[in-house]
Amino acid sequence: MANDITFSMIKPEAVKEGNAGAILKMIEEAGFKVSAMKMTKLSKFRAGQFYAVHADRPFYTDLCDYMSSGPIIALRLKKDNAVNDFRKLIGATDPQKAEEGTIRKLYARSIQENAVHGSDSDANAKIESDFFFSGIEKY
Repeated sequence: MANDITFSMIKPEAVKEGNAGAILKMIEEAGFKVSAMKMTKLSKFRAGQFYAVHADRPFYTDLCDYMSSGPIIALRLKKDNAVNDFRKLIGATDPQKAEEGTIRKLYARSIQENAVHGSDSDANAKIESDFFFSGIEKY
């Protein structure tokens, strides 16, 4: 079913600060199953491809620089109502506005360094997951 997967990345600052394990634990405790996972480092070019939808936005260059600044952990996650449930788990993009107990409230530094990415729609979950994982890497 289309609505049973979502895509996430644990972003460079969260990996660097050693928060990946705690974030993964929160994800699994919320009922998500990891169906693909890899640590990788995006080049500026690949970061630009991933965030191409924001290419005309003033923050695009800074976003690409940040996302290529260190390793990330890419995740394909499964759960009923995955996209909506994951968006609730991670909280608002601005950690100051995120609800208590959400990943971003606990681990984000700022709007940009907000610990995790989460797909915003079922269609984008598939596109983003396919960007990072081949068919034989997903189960």
